Amino acid sequence: MLAQLGTLPPPGDDASWGHEMKWDGVRALAYVENSALRLISRNGKEVTVAYPELYALAGAVGGHDVVLDGEIVAFDDAGRPSFSALQPRMHQRREERVRKLARTIPVTFMLFDILHLDAEPAINLPYVQRRELLEDVVAAGARWQVPAWFHDDGAHAMRLSRQLGMEGVVAKRLQSPYRPGRRSPEWTKVKNFRAQEVVIGGWTTGRGRRSATMGSLLVGVYEAGRLVYAGNVGTGFTEETLRELGEVLGPLGRPACPFDDLVPREQARGAHWVEPVLVGEVQYAEWTHDRRLRHPSWRGLRDDKHPTEVTREGEPPQLAS
Repeated sequence: MLAQLGTLPPPGDDASWGHEMKWDGVRALAYVENSALRLISRNGKEVTVAYPELYALAGAVGGHDVVLDGEIVAFDDAGRPSFSALQPRMHQRREERVRKLARTIPVTFMLFDILHLDAEPAINLPYVQRRELLEDVVAAGARWQVPAWFHDDGAHAMRLSRQLGMEGVVAKRLQSPYRPGRRSPEWTKVKNFRAQEVVIGGWTTGRGRRSATMGSLLVGVYEAGRLVYAGNVGTGFTEETLRELGEVLGPLGRPACPFDDLVPREQARGAHWVEPVLVGEVQYAEWTHDRRLRHPSWRGLRDDKHPTEVTREGEPPQLAS
């Protein structure tokens, strides 16, 4: 179940909603069957091997077979969830490298829902009952937890999220069922900053100290089944990020522009085009009148979403006619 972008419920309706912190990580479903754990990403890929510190979760559910929903997060030096800190963990599958990263960049699984308990589905239960069931079933561990939620007072939850440097909150209607595969206003995400998923379509060569690497990424989003240009991203990169992007983009080169509309001449001149198969995320100020990102800053790659699912934040995916 996915949340729609929106605003907090009106104060007079607070009693009908619960509010959770919005965790800045990657979504995953945890399947515990016969005391073994499987982790499945939002786009259906198994990612269990990437997070060995979560294996013991299988022993923390009282011997039950369960399906749990949550967010895998990493924390920065200040103790805040950090999408950038999580980046090295998301794309790694080599066991030796994963074990080393698990020691230096451990993750925590923030569990916020339960979909199945033994032979019984839980998705038709109201949210408030599922939360109670989740808290009863899962014993807290060093690398997973069922974080606190707020029964009412969304404004207080929002203020607290800002004080803690969190991404925002998710408001969930107390009586809502879990709707698999659907984006519903019964879950509303309210953000402290604007973030947008984008599809990488090319890159430009850097200048000055970045002349040996890339200067900016050329990115787009899908509209009515067409990949349209959304702007270029030239900030937010570390030296390590630039090196890793160079490694993954190098084999994806193509001769022609992948965007279905016109890219401005100053960006298209000398651009290195790539197959539009990689999804990333940027933070930005606003969308301009010509539907371009203003002041975007790179946050990192995502491997949990298919490129054709990437539309402007707050707009539903559109299919070509």
